[in-house]
Amino acid sequence: MAKTKQIVECVPNFSEGRDMNVIRQITDAVESVKGVKLLDVDPGEATNRTVVTFVGEPDDVVEAAFRAVGKAAQLIDMRQHHGAHPRIGATDVLPIVPVSGITLEECAEISRQLAKRIADELNIPCYCYEAAAFKPERKNLAVCRKGEYEGIAERIDDDAEAPDFGRRPFDEQVARTGCTVVGARDFLIAVNFNLNTTSTRRANAIAFDVREKGRPMREGNPITGKKLCYADGTPIMKPGTLKCTKAIGWFIDEYGIAQVSMNITDISRTPLHAAFDEVCRKADARGVRVTGTEIVGLVPKRALVEAGKYFLRKQRRSTGVAEEEIVRIAVKSMGLDDLKPFDPAEKVIEYLLEAEVPKKRLIDMTCKAFAEETASESPAPGGGSIAAYMGALGA
Repeated sequence: MAKTKQIVECVPNFSEGRDMNVIRQITDAVESVKGVKLLDVDPGEATNRTVVTFVGEPDDVVEAAFRAVGKAAQLIDMRQHHGAHPRIGATDVLPIVPVSGITLEECAEISRQLAKRIADELNIPCYCYEAAAFKPERKNLAVCRKGEYEGIAERIDDDAEAPDFGRRPFDEQVARTGCTVVGARDFLIAVNFNLNTTSTRRANAIAFDVREKGRPMREGNPITGKKLCYADGTPIMKPGTLKCTKAIGWFIDEYGIAQVSMNITDISRTPLHAAFDEVCRKADARGVRVTGTEIVGLVPKRALVEAGKYFLRKQRRSTGVAEEEIVRIAVKSMGLDDLKPFDPAEKVIEYLLEAEVPKKRLIDMTCKAFAEETASESPAPGGGSIAAYMGALGA
């Protein structure tokens, strides 16, 4: 029996979202490796950060990631970097994600080897997180990135805080490149919920309401009251309502609005549509409205299909329509095209990998696709086309 082909995804985040020349040179480094397919490049001006997604066989992906990290180190000077998103280095975080024929544990070992190579050959200190973490607390990205870039000088040569690879006294090169957090994880969805407010405080309040970690408990006033702590000084937290989520609030100057920025780390426990509805509910309780949703990077197809069916059921409509129509309902229901056009052909992982997006023209459709289009609310095909179709089937 032929061995199943191993495919992994890599989603590095680079601390540059404004200079397209720099971003292009980094993605050129990715594409210089034969066998790697670049799926998505998603720069953000306000966050000054670009999320790049590519796939391929493990050895090819690791080589592409290594080259991209090296190029980012050459081009990005962290001493000049400012943006809304937390960050610790020129290549801030670099996860390896299993796609097919490979386990998360295997990806963890691959990512550890990559982290060591980056530290040894590029002289960039690396922390390992999620499934690749050497310490339980470092499974959490926020722990690895504690203090962000500005905190590296104090942490890099401390026994408890030093990186897993590349520990050394703070020097000129680390000042330029920062550190990189390398790891392995399952698919996550990075999503921002757009609010009809400019208030970061309100956005943060909503984020704390929903994120799994929640918020510190306080005496009296929930905002200004004294924090309640355990005997060891650790704050007592009131958990949020959404499992497997991390969230913060911020203001995006590019759009002139505040957002709740969220990572959903397990979409089987908290589906995208459930997160959307809950953020809407908590926002409404604070007199704020969610105006739309922004997907950062790519999204698995099932997240949109599940969302589309959920909203169709809420409307008491049949879910027995074409997949394309279901996805369209998801896009419109959650306002995925609120800030800019949302094209499933460019944002859904499976469509990019397998070219699954149905053709639009009726003349190009198969009989099955034609029937599915008929089941949708599309104005075409009309009565004449359907009569001809039925006649042809009858013949």
